[in-house]
Amino acid sequence: MEQTTATLGIFAHLDALETAMVRLQDHGWKVVDVYSPVPSHRIEQALEPGPSRIRVFTLLGALTGVVSGVWLAIWSSVKWGLITGGKPIVSLPPFLIIGFELALLFGALATVAGLLLTARLCRTRRDAYYDARFSEDHFGLVVAGPSQDQAEIVDVLSRAGAEEVRGGERV
Repeated sequence: MEQTTATLGIFAHLDALETAMVRLQDHGWKVVDVYSPVPSHRIEQALEPGPSRIRVFTLLGALTGVVSGVWLAIWSSVKWGLITGGKPIVSLPPFLIIGFELALLFGALATVAGLLLTARLCRTRRDAYYDARFSEDHFGLVVAGPSQDQAEIVDVLSRAGAEEVRGGERV
């Protein structure tokens, strides 16, 4: 089984970081993480993010809300039935309103929970590759590749303009 190692390159300029990202992806190595002191659309486009996973949280929350809202209304009408004028005890049209309201509530709460989980805002410890310079004026690039390609990854990062290259930790 081939081992994968992670390497961190620290860059002073955004252009050098982007050049390194393109070269590394051309070789087939995976860019694991990018640290930046400023938001950059060019970094996002180079990472090629897939569709957001938050929508799954929203969908599951909304479906849970509909089911629980309709179930709650049916359960309460069966438990404490009030028969008036020969109308049915369980009538879905008014119960769907309760289901809709709970779908909105549970969907919104699940979206917030999904945002906190996927954005990793609930972390209690610092990332192993984080450097304080990433919050000031430097950029960081973590790339993963096979252990036998470690020297070549370091070479690509250095030629792209990395001021410092650290790495060799197994992923």
